[in-house]
Amino acid sequence: MKTAISVPDELFVEANRLARRLKRSRSRVYADAIREYLARHDSESVTAELDRVHAASGSGVDPALSAAAKRLLQRVDW
Repeated sequence: MKTAISVPDELFVEANRLARRLKRSRSRVYADAIREYLARHDSESVTAELDRVHAASGSGVDPALSAAAKRLLQRVDW
């Protein structure tokens, strides 16, 4: 899909510099950046990753504390 966007000149220059350094097209750099931004702002994937890290850590957190934290996090607007 082709689209047109407006970016500040300095951001455009930095994106071009990164594309050259990574030996990728500018379009690829922009697409990768959008993909990363979306992944970072998807609350379900963030929660799933935090759950995975917590489960793998075997941290031995008190179940009552864990339940309270879960209730609190469910009220947060990500």
